[in-house]
Amino acid sequence: MGRIFETRKATMMARWNKMAKVFTRISKDIAIAVKSGGPNPDSNSTLRRVLQNARAANMPKDKVDAAIKRASGQSATDYEIVLYEGYAPHGIALLVETATDNVVRTVANVRMRFNKYSGNLGTSGSVAFMFQRMGVFRLSPEGLDLDSLELELIDHGLQEMGEGVGEKGEKQIIIRSAFADFGQLQAAIEAKGLTPVSADSEYVAQTPVELPEDKATEVLELVDSLEQDDDVQRVFHNLA
Repeated sequence: MGRIFETRKATMMARWNKMAKVFTRISKDIAIAVKSGGPNPDSNSTLRRVLQNARAANMPKDKVDAAIKRASGQSATDYEIVLYEGYAPHGIALLVETATDNVVRTVANVRMRFNKYSGNLGTSGSVAFMFQRMGVFRLSPEGLDLDSLELELIDHGLQEMGEGVGEKGEKQIIIRSAFADFGQLQAAIEAKGLTPVSADSEYVAQTPVELPEDKATEVLELVDSLEQDDDVQRVFHNLA
């Protein structure tokens, strides 16, 4: 088992609304999961994964229940997942994952934020080749026999396993698979009685790029601005 290198995440002080934004993102994930597989997490593995993420984010149960109820209603909002590609300052590649009910509004807002922070919104395929979509599970290392776990999960799609840290600096074990093996690996982890801190698909940069701190800050200002948009779910980049 090695140390997984994770590209830098934006931690700008402007995140006054970070918790509300996380709850909004998870609510949309719930709506999409319920729409595709129904409101019962026992038979909907995608919803089960999203609910795990909600618990990890300390999302109140009443908000989770309300999101499931809204998503189950006839007037539930239909969200479309749209991925935008572009470049931040200094040639850093960005993938912007959105969940929107109005593509015209979303692309206008995304373009505006790219322009404001000296980036360029690109065309489909312009930077996606620099990333690999993977299933990513984060586990607490407490009580785990990591060597044994790694050997057991290899047969279920495990590609990479290593040490990492969470947003608060806490130690985590990061497990990655090809996206096609996401469900298989999720089932294997659950069968061992393990509850991930989080489980999601992520676009992992294949060749991270290092920048001096001042230039990296310019990139992260754009990332932070994009993440504050209501339609943006997540932003991936290849900044080391």
